[in-house]
Amino acid sequence: MGQTIACANQKGGVGKTTTVVNVAAYLAADGARVLVIDLDPQGNATSGLGAERATDGRSVYDALVDGVPLRDLVAETGIPGLHLVASSIALAGAEIELAAVPQRERRLARLLPPLADAYDYVFVDCPPSLGLLTVNALTAADAVLVPLQCEYYALEGLSQLIATVHLVRDHLNPNLAVNGVVLTMFDARTNLSADVANEVRRHLPDAVYDTVVPRSVRLAEAPSHGRPIAQYAPESRGAAAYRALATELQGRGVRHAIGGPA
Repeated sequence: MGQTIACANQKGGVGKTTTVVNVAAYLAADGARVLVIDLDPQGNATSGLGAERATDGRSVYDALVDGVPLRDLVAETGIPGLHLVASSIALAGAEIELAAVPQRERRLARLLPPLADAYDYVFVDCPPSLGLLTVNALTAADAVLVPLQCEYYALEGLSQLIATVHLVRDHLNPNLAVNGVVLTMFDARTNLSADVANEVRRHLPDAVYDTVVPRSVRLAEAPSHGRPIAQYAPESRGAAAYRALATELQGRGVRHAIGGPA
């Protein structure tokens, strides 16, 4: 059975979707079978892989709200071995629609098992919040991957996310672990980026990935072309970073870091 990894951070603009799209693309290029589930109503992972947010009822919304099997919603991307379950605009109202549904936190967890054996990695791109959609992802996942922007309030937000992970593990998913923390948008020209990186490594020495993702114009441009960095600018610094991150993730193991069983 493959690994299901939720990519989460309640703060927006930290490189969460960029990490999902590009790590997934490199893993697929290495021959892995990879599925991306876009659980963010903004649909950035969907557009970043060259697809459009669904408007015809063929999205993850239909699985969560109406129980449509995920396998019926899987679409191919332009990358061999990489598949997608798209987001849709309707997903924005899913939390309200599911509010009165029994076991609403486990909707995704119940839908994933029939599909999990078909993939080596399933990445769930979470919305920038700690609401019901993110809780669904954490309840369904083996582990959570946390992109962390190298800015001043990073640690404060991280502590809130780790607290949520502990709550989910205590009440909904006892096997949930923290796969690791990825430092993103690192600017080598500033002392602030270095200070934040050092502080995160001091607090979570075993959890932080060695690979650091730099702030990069090419990484920012790639989504507008619907292509991962491996296709858009394969020789760029951002491409080298995500290539290294994918390699490191393959060797790390899903429960390497804080918050999970040994």
